[in-house]
Amino acid sequence: MIISIDGGVASGKSAVGKRVAEAQDLPFIDSGLMYRAITKLAADRAIDSGDADAVARLASSVTLRVEGDRVWADGVELTDGIYDADDMEALPIISAIPAVRESLVKQQREMAGSGVVMAGRDIGTVVFPDADHKFFLTASLDEKVRRRAAQYERRGENADPETMRREVEARDRIDTQRKVAPLRAAPDAVVIDTDHLDVDQVVDRILEQIRERRPR
Repeated sequence: MIISIDGGVASGKSAVGKRVAEAQDLPFIDSGLMYRAITKLAADRAIDSGDADAVARLASSVTLRVEGDRVWADGVELTDGIYDADDMEALPIISAIPAVRESLVKQQREMAGSGVVMAGRDIGTVVFPDADHKFFLTASLDEKVRRRAAQYERRGENADPETMRREVEARDRIDTQRKVAPLRAAPDAVVIDTDHLDVDQVVDRILEQIRERRPR
């Protein structure tokens, strides 16, 4: 069984996806970690994010592995520092490179095996258009900023609310307007507004939908 959970910045898709995967006894993959890994590798190797050809060659040359909130490239773990603020400007640029997405989508499909819960921005529209269950999580800008600030604080980092607001707005704008695999809900996805729901409540709604649609 393949379950896709898409959504924008701080929509809660990763936290929800982990819990859904546990409930369904399936592996969980946060596809965003793969784009962060390529961004981190590009920075480490002094590859300019604007050099699309060089970044594309990098993406096609490494094998990524994701387990929960950990990520490896060619067997070397990159989890430490994967959320570095220094990479934030380059991340949406690299994520929008068509050849990079092509390489990572191929790996994402290979990772699925016989079943997976995968979170991202184009899982239900591009990676697994025939997924058994598709969900798209939304949240207001204020809620996204609150959640993103909480994420930073949990990592012991300072978060300026106004800076955070600009970053969230910019990332969602770039993701929804990019030409390749833009952020949008698949026509057959169940859209869930998470503004006034905690993680448990969102998970419960998803599991209920899965039970209702499961063949009897």
